[in-house]
Amino acid sequence: MLALSSTNSFTLYVPPTDMRKSFDSLSGIIISELDSIPSDGNVYIFVNKLRNKIKLLHWQSGGFILYYKRLEKGTIKLPVYEKTVLSLGLDYSAIVLLIDGISITNVKREKRFKKH
Repeated sequence: MLALSSTNSFTLYVPPTDMRKSFDSLSGIIISELDSIPSDGNVYIFVNKLRNKIKLLHWQSGGFILYYKRLEKGTIKLPVYEKTVLSLGLDYSAIVLLIDGISITNVKREKRFKKH
């Protein structure tokens, strides 16, 4: 089944990524730059320099899934971050807003119950 949900963990790789990269090259970034394991179940997000393309790499059921979106108009509004940061953890709702073109920099999040 092809699906992402709030049960997934999402990691945004902050530096711009060449969108010609595919499974192996993106996995190499995760290993070498983020010091993580691509098959750990996280969804890794990559955005190009022009911020009009986004890829999500996810390991599921014995193989990688690569989601790819190209915007025909506009750009992906990335959250504000320090320039020294390589990655940001985001939740599912932030990813949905990000992909739908809604800026998440000034979103006010109300407190909700969270199961530990």
